[in-house]
Amino acid sequence: MPNLRFRALSTATIESMASLSTDVFYDILRRLDGPSLASAACSCSTFCSISREERLWENVCSSMWPSTNREDVKSLILSNGGFRKFYADCFPLIVNKEVTEYQWNGHLEYPEEWTEAEYYGDTVGLESISPLNFVSVVDIRYKDKTICSKVLWGIPNANGSNSWFHNCPFRIDLLNYEARDDDSEGEVTLSVPDGLPPINSMEKERKDGKLWKELRDGLRLSWIVVNRKIKQAANVASWSPLGGQRHWPTDKDFVIRFGSVLPAKDILPCQVVECILIMKFRVVCTEGNGVETTLKLTELSMQLEDMEGAHVNGRNSLLILKEALSCRRSKNYSEVVESCHLYSKVQSEFKEEKMRNESRVDRLCILSGIAAFVTFWYAYCKM
Repeated sequence: MPNLRFRALSTATIESMASLSTDVFYDILRRLDGPSLASAACSCSTFCSISREERLWENVCSSMWPSTNREDVKSLILSNGGFRKFYADCFPLIVNKEVTEYQWNGHLEYPEEWTEAEYYGDTVGLESISPLNFVSVVDIRYKDKTICSKVLWGIPNANGSNSWFHNCPFRIDLLNYEARDDDSEGEVTLSVPDGLPPINSMEKERKDGKLWKELRDGLRLSWIVVNRKIKQAANVASWSPLGGQRHWPTDKDFVIRFGSVLPAKDILPCQVVECILIMKFRVVCTEGNGVETTLKLTELSMQLEDMEGAHVNGRNSLLILKEALSCRRSKNYSEVVESCHLYSKVQSEFKEEKMRNESRVDRLCILSGIAAFVTFWYAYCKM
């Protein structure tokens, strides 16, 4: 009896849905966010067919990443497969658990096994990985309000195959470069109307950390890297902050860190590297009685560091970014955080092991020096 009732209800639902026009379905689906739209597409053939409309996914991308509203970015996305593919590539975040394959002994010997030319590499084979092919599409949100959208075409200071860029530490400082002449934007600031809590004084803030907590919990960063040549894209940010520092390097500075763990197999001895995205705010206005608090964004940068904390050079960074565009991703944010924490744990263990090894070498050198001195003194006394 319950089965018959369920079948009757199902039939009635299907018949009522069939009586609705496609325009009504489209109007329903266009109000959904990305995950909901993807789920709806799996519910029935009608929704599946309508959900293939690029316009729906353009709305989703525009809502999540306002920088995709720009005409040049729209053209880029359409040339790389469309908004549906762009969302599928950039909504899941990068997950890399291969860090567990990292071996101490093998790594500690790499300076002898890898020559300087092998580690720093040469320009052979880099013709297919031009810095001009990389595009950074960046959006910052604070409490669901977009406070900054920037697009950077190419990688600054990377012109020419023999440029110093290939052997120098890789770094992109997004606030120091403009993607287009017509893309000049003013200063990025946050204030009480944006949701910041008012503070009476920096001394009180140092004690309770209320402003720091609100800033850390409310910020969201998306840094999408697109390779125009191979038509691939990925979000190298962690969306939510992974950590940060209060009052560094001055009392009025707040440093927020985002990032991801990227594969470096066959590129660097350490097999994986950390993509570090730094966002720095400075308190520029604090009036009495907590009337107003204003923060100014002073830094937004990307750099890659290996397991030892050394900056990766430009040549290897290009290779790593290219590999990152095709590595594993996940919609499970806890898995993303676990991947980053695992890297930090292994890195800490490596640094401790390295310090122990260096301590053993130091002790051995001291003992060898003492033994040599005693031998010399004994030989001198016998004379």
